[in-house]
Amino acid sequence: MTLPFDTITKTGALLPLFHETCKKGYEAGDDPTTIVNTFFKKYQGRRNWQSQINLLFRFIQYIERQVVLFDAIEDAAFPVVNNMEGIGTLRSLKEAAAAEDKLELLKKYLEEFKVRIVLTAHPTQFYPGSVLGIITDLAEAIKANDLLTINDLLAQLGKTPFFKHEKPTPYDEAVSLIWYLENVFYYSFGNVYDYISKNIFDSKNIDNDIINIGFWPGGDRDGNPFVTPEITLQVAKRLKETILKNYYRDIRKLKRRLTFKGVTDQITRLEHKIYNRTVTIDELKTELNLIRKTLEKDYYSLFIDEVDSFINKVHIFGLHFATLDIRQDSRAHDKVFTTMVQRLIDKGSNIFPKNYFELTEKQQVKILSGISGQIDIGLFDDDDVLKTLQTMRAIKTIQETNGERAANRYIISNNQTTLNVMQLWAMLKLVAFHDKLTVDIGPLFETITDLENAPKVMEELYTNKYYKAHLASRGNKQTIMLGFSDGTKDGGYLMANWGIFKAKERLTEVSRKHGITVIFFDGRGGPPARGGGKTHQFYASLGPTIEDKEVQLTIQGQTISSNFGTLESSQYNLEQLISSGILNRLNETNMGMRSKNVKIIEDLAQRSYKAYSDFKSHPKFLPYLERMSTLKYYAKTNIGSRPSKRGKSDQLVFSDLRAIPFVGSWSQLKQNVPGFYGVGTALKHYEDEGKFDKVQKLYQTSNFFKTLVENSMMSLSKSFFDLTKYMAEDEEFGEFWNLIHDEYQLTKRLLLKVTGYKTLMEEEPAGKASIDIRESIVLPLLTIQQFALKHIQEMRKSGEFDAEEMEVFEKLVTRSLYGNINASRNSA
Repeated sequence: MTLPFDTITKTGALLPLFHETCKKGYEAGDDPTTIVNTFFKKYQGRRNWQSQINLLFRFIQYIERQVVLFDAIEDAAFPVVNNMEGIGTLRSLKEAAAAEDKLELLKKYLEEFKVRIVLTAHPTQFYPGSVLGIITDLAEAIKANDLLTINDLLAQLGKTPFFKHEKPTPYDEAVSLIWYLENVFYYSFGNVYDYISKNIFDSKNIDNDIINIGFWPGGDRDGNPFVTPEITLQVAKRLKETILKNYYRDIRKLKRRLTFKGVTDQITRLEHKIYNRTVTIDELKTELNLIRKTLEKDYYSLFIDEVDSFINKVHIFGLHFATLDIRQDSRAHDKVFTTMVQRLIDKGSNIFPKNYFELTEKQQVKILSGISGQIDIGLFDDDDVLKTLQTMRAIKTIQETNGERAANRYIISNNQTTLNVMQLWAMLKLVAFHDKLTVDIGPLFETITDLENAPKVMEELYTNKYYKAHLASRGNKQTIMLGFSDGTKDGGYLMANWGIFKAKERLTEVSRKHGITVIFFDGRGGPPARGGGKTHQFYASLGPTIEDKEVQLTIQGQTISSNFGTLESSQYNLEQLISSGILNRLNETNMGMRSKNVKIIEDLAQRSYKAYSDFKSHPKFLPYLERMSTLKYYAKTNIGSRPSKRGKSDQLVFSDLRAIPFVGSWSQLKQNVPGFYGVGTALKHYEDEGKFDKVQKLYQTSNFFKTLVENSMMSLSKSFFDLTKYMAEDEEFGEFWNLIHDEYQLTKRLLLKVTGYKTLMEEEPAGKASIDIRESIVLPLLTIQQFALKHIQEMRKSGEFDAEEMEVFEKLVTRSLYGNINASRNSA
C-alpha cells in the first residue's frame, strides 16, 4: 500500500475502495462514468478536477505494479501448481516408453524429431529489461519468503518507469528478447537436452539438436520499415556476443574444477579464445571433446557431467544462439522484383528477356527457375530495392561469421502463388548465393483462400526440377508456415483452425507423394483469438495424416513470459511440446479424424464462417472498432517498433489491420470476439435440428475439437460485457453491441451444454484462478479506460472541446491500455 509515489501518498489505501466501487457498481448495472463519479463523490469529495485525474493516473501506475507482483507470485508458484515430473514431462515419457518396452523406438524418434520455438517481437507485452529483472528477483524472494527483500523490490518497482516515451527500435526489441535467451533459455534448453542425453541415450552422442530457438526481431521486415539490413547484422552480432558471454561464464566455472595436469592448459587456451571472440565452432567442439577424453582416460571421469553439459550447449546453440529468420510480404517482394528487373532490362543486362513482363506467369516461373548470373547492387537507387537486396547479402555475411544455422530461412508472408516463391529464389541467387543456395524458402499461407490454394502451389514447386534439386540439397525438407493469427482475423475462430488442419493434411499428402518431409511452422500467437491457447494439447490432438517430425511455432509477447519466462516454466513447457509431438507416434492411439467427425466439423466451420463473415461486413463493424475501442491508441503505447497497420491510408481498411491490434482491441473491450464469434451460431443449428448429441459425441471423440472448445472457453472467460453495457443504449452502436452480446451468451450456453460443465474452464482450476485474479486486478484499470473513452466520444460529438483536456483523456486511455496488455499474461 505504500509504493513511493510522489504527490499522492494514499494511492494504495484508496485503490481497494475504488475497486469495491467498481465491483458493486457493475453488479448494480452502473456504467464506468457513474462508477468513477460515485467514487469521487463518496470518498474524495474535496478533490478538484486536476487532482482527480492525477489520482486516476496513480491508480494505473499502481495496478501495473500489482500485475508485476502477481506475475512474480505465479512464477514462484509454477513448480507447485504444475507437476514437474508428471504427464507430458520427459521423465514421464521415458517411464511410459520403458514400461511398454519402447525405449529403442523413443530413441529412434528423438534422433529425428525437433522442437523449435521462434521468438517474435510482436507487441503483446513488453516490460523493459529492468522490470523483467525485478520480476525474476521478486519470484526468488517470494519463494524464500524474504519479506525485507520483497519490500525493497516493491519500492524499486514503484520508482522504475514502465511506460516508454519513444517507440523501441527493432534492435531494442531484440535486446529485450535476448534477455530471455541469456538468463532463461541457455539453462532450460541445456537442462532438457542434458536429461535426454544422459537418461535416454546413456550419454552417447546424438546428431540431432532436438530443441532450438528461432528469432524474428531484427529479421522480420514484414510491414516494419525500421528493420534495415544494418539492424539485421547488428542483431546477429549481438546474438553471437551473448552466446560467447555465456560460454565464457561456463568455461570459468569449469576451470575452477578441472585443475589437472594437461587439462589446465587446454581449458586456459579455450578460455582466452572465447574471451577474445576468436574461437571457431570446430575448435570449441574439438577442444571440449579432447578435455573429455583426458578426464575419462586419466582422471576417473571427474566432472565429466559438467563437460558433457557444456558440449551439449555448444551443440544446441553453436556460435549463433538463435536462428535469425528473415521475413517479408510477397507484395513488397513483387514491387522490388519488378523495379529490379525493369532496371536491368533498361541497362541492357541479358539476365532477363526484354519481353519478361509480357510473359505468362508460368513462363516467368520457368525463366526464374533456371536463373544464373550476378547483379551489381550499385545499379539501383530505389531505397526499397537496395534494402531488400542488401538484406539478402546480410544473410550470406551472417552465415560466414556465425555459421549457416545462424540465418538460413526466409519466410514469404501473404504467399499466394508459385511465382511469389520463385521471385525470391531468383533474387537470392543473383544477389548473394550464386553457387549454392543455403537458405530455405518458407511460404506463409494466411487467409482462408490462400490456405485452400496452398497444396496447388506446393505441387508446382515440387514438380519444378530446379526447386526439387534445391530441396534435395537441403535434406528433402520443406518449411511451410501457416498463419493462425491472420487466419482467425480473416475467417473467424473455428474456420481458421479447421482450415489450417485441412491444409496441413493436404500439404502432408502432396509432400509425401514427392518424397519431401514437410515442416509446419505455426504462427500461433498468444491467446486463442490469435490461434494460441493450450499449445501442447493442440499438437497432441493431430493425427497421423499430418506430418509431425518437427514442431515449430511462434512465441510472442505475454506467451514468452508466461510459458517460458522462468527456468521452471520454460523447461516444463519445452518438455510438454517434445512429449506432445512424440506421444502420438509412440502410442499410435490417435488414429486421426473419423469421417463422421470430419463432416460435422466441416459443417460447423462453414456455419461459423458465414456468421463471422456477415458480422465483419456489418456496416457498423469498422466504425465501432474505430470509435468505440482502443484500436487507434495501440500505435501510441510505444511497445513495438512496427506500425499498427500495414497501409498508409487515413481511412480504416480491414485488410490493413494487423492481427494484434485487432484482437487486442476486442480484448480491451472485454468482448474477445475473434475467440468465439460464430461458434454459438454454428452450434445452435444442431440444437434447433434436434441433433445436438452429434456435437456432444464429437467433443467426446475428437481431441482436436475438444482443444478448440476449451480454448474458446478461455476467450469467453476473459469477456466481461457489464463493462460496456452502456453501449447498448447508444443511438448509433446499440444494436451492434447487442449483436455481439447475444452471440457471446449463445456461445457460452452451448459450450457449457457441449461439455457438460456448470462453469467455463471447470476442469482447469489453476488457469481459471489465474484469469479470475488478473481480471479482478485490472477491473479498475478497464473502468478508467472506458470512463476516458466515453469522455472523448462525448467531446467529439459536441464538437467543442478543450484540446488540453482531450489530450489528458487520450493519455488515460493509452496508459490504461498499456497496463492491461501486460496483465493479459495468462492468455497463452
